[in-house]
Amino acid sequence: MPSEIVNVVYRKYDGSLHWHHPAVLLGEDEHGVWTGCPVGTVARRGHESSVTWKHASVMLFPRDAWWTACFNAAPYKAEIYCDISTVPQWRDGEVTMVDLDLDVLRMRDGRIILDDEDEFEEHRVRYAYPPEVVDGARASAALLLEAVTARTEPFGPAPHWLSLVS
Repeated sequence: MPSEIVNVVYRKYDGSLHWHHPAVLLGEDEHGVWTGCPVGTVARRGHESSVTWKHASVMLFPRDAWWTACFNAAPYKAEIYCDISTVPQWRDGEVTMVDLDLDVLRMRDGRIILDDEDEFEEHRVRYAYPPEVVDGARASAALLLEAVTARTEPFGPAPHWLSLVS
């Protein structure tokens, strides 16, 4: 049986294309929908030149939360990379969301990082994020910082989904 390929499409608040790439639909659980990106996945940021990923990863798209999460195979330096975003929307083989700049990372050495606060502030002004978007993004970042630090599921050990694409 062939694997179902979905298109993962991140946009910026003004609608411009951000990161986009294909992924293999792996399944669903209580945390959301999981997709896989094997070694060799080709991705692009906006209309820049494509990049080929050297490490496998799986992505989690929660059903009703303002974030997405990427779990990377070793030796990639970020074990977990969460994008604060609008709630992922599924339509016609595509999952799409608006990247709201803030990122929560857990590095392989255990450090937890809240990244791109400067970009969030810059874009908050440039794109005139409404108060509910600013509040939602900040609240999601705070919840993710706590969950990723505490290794609360799904942010514990590498999810079993990763073994399907590694």
